[in-house]
Amino acid sequence: MNARSTTTFAFAVGIRNSNGAGLVLDCLYPAPVMNPTDTAAEAIAALAEGVTPLDDDKIAALRNSAPELVPEALLTSQANGAAPQELIAIRLGADSEITSTEEAYLKLHLLSHRLALPNTLNLGGIFAHLPNLAWTSAGPVEVSELPQAQLNARAEGLNLEVFSVDKFPKMVNYVVPPGVRIADASRIRLGAYLGEGTTVMHEGFVNFNAAALGPNMVEGRISQGVTIGAGTDLGGSSSTQGTLSGGGEIVISIGEQCLVGANAGTGIPLGDRCTIEAGLYITAGTPITVVDEHGEEVRQVKARELAGHSDMLFIRNAQSGQVMCRTNRKAIELNDTLHQHN
Repeated sequence: MNARSTTTFAFAVGIRNSNGAGLVLDCLYPAPVMNPTDTAAEAIAALAEGVTPLDDDKIAALRNSAPELVPEALLTSQANGAAPQELIAIRLGADSEITSTEEAYLKLHLLSHRLALPNTLNLGGIFAHLPNLAWTSAGPVEVSELPQAQLNARAEGLNLEVFSVDKFPKMVNYVVPPGVRIADASRIRLGAYLGEGTTVMHEGFVNFNAAALGPNMVEGRISQGVTIGAGTDLGGSSSTQGTLSGGGEIVISIGEQCLVGANAGTGIPLGDRCTIEAGLYITAGTPITVVDEHGEEVRQVKARELAGHSDMLFIRNAQSGQVMCRTNRKAIELNDTLHQHN
């Protein structure tokens, strides 16, 4: 018989919500941890890997050894809750491909709790293990059960509002990271990473496994897998090309102190202190004329050859429409008052 592994990659205690047929709808983990140590690691190692329903004895053992793992609010909500919600623990020994809905929700929570950066977790299998649900004013409902749920609500004189039909819920129903402003909560998916001092305006969107490291002003789209660095702003309706939307495998990142203008975008990674003028979308194959500080042409390149470089200013020739790149010698200065959320 093999000895039980004491290695824990990630762990959480939370509430598992299922429908009457046993389908796991969602999970809430208010205090997940990664790579626990000391007494917390010892308490967690007593549980098997995977999902464990918690009885009174297991809860008591965890709280006696590491009370921070089981917030008091969880126990209160469980005492007052109604079936089929239940208290569970989930323990991952390694960062492997996702094999359950409970594990999918744990990894999304790790990202939104700022415990892991985008592209550092194995999210393989996530779409297969997240059910497509109707997200309503009464919580998640299986799509096939939605018509009956709406009729039941009307019979009670209520209106069941449907916010979306999707695999991913909005982040703020599970995690609200400190020090952020979000104008439209429906545009931030669970699994987004929002750093301290970040503001996401009404037009802004942050997908799962995407990050604004903060402080940032986001009025554009941060696609899955994309990270923008500190002090970078995305103008209104600007966008970043993710691997899902672009069909490729290049991971797009934007460094610090950059500005992507309104209705502009990028399909190549950018370094620090870069600017793309409003309305200009740079893709890997965009022909670029590189000019020196005097405006003299240096060479012609494809945009992919400039990927990851810093101090670049992308503009168009007003007469010919030619896309040009020249050194951007002045970093974009943010308005500090926009990023104070105390």
